[in-house]
Amino acid sequence: MAKLTEYKDMAPRAKAVVEEIAGNRGIDPAAINNVWKALAHHPQVMEQFAGEMKAAFAPGKLDSLTKELIYLAVSVTNQCDYCIASHGAAARKKGMTEQQYSELLAIVGLANETNRLVTALGVEVDAAFR
Repeated sequence: MAKLTEYKDMAPRAKAVVEEIAGNRGIDPAAINNVWKALAHHPQVMEQFAGEMKAAFAPGKLDSLTKELIYLAVSVTNQCDYCIASHGAAARKKGMTEQQYSELLAIVGLANETNRLVTALGVEVDAAFR
């Protein structure tokens, strides 16, 4: 298990990252997620990761629920319990219903099965898809 650093014990560089995230979320910095507490030991990685998250979840052509659903689908495929829990909660907060979650899981399962089958069979991509 990763060693977690509580906000009060973080170095200034890590605290700055947490304070920005907490401010954007409207939460107390002490209530930050465990992933940030684990990353606090690696400030450069933490800053880079925070920047990537901020950019990926910034307003754009995809709405925020769709972004969470994509993140959740990839997390299910990669079997990341932490990310499934975290982004599942975020998706529910943004309006994901249990029916949507069921449909998402069906699509993820089918895509993973299809990917394995066509890879194992060495199926060539159709010219129409190129």
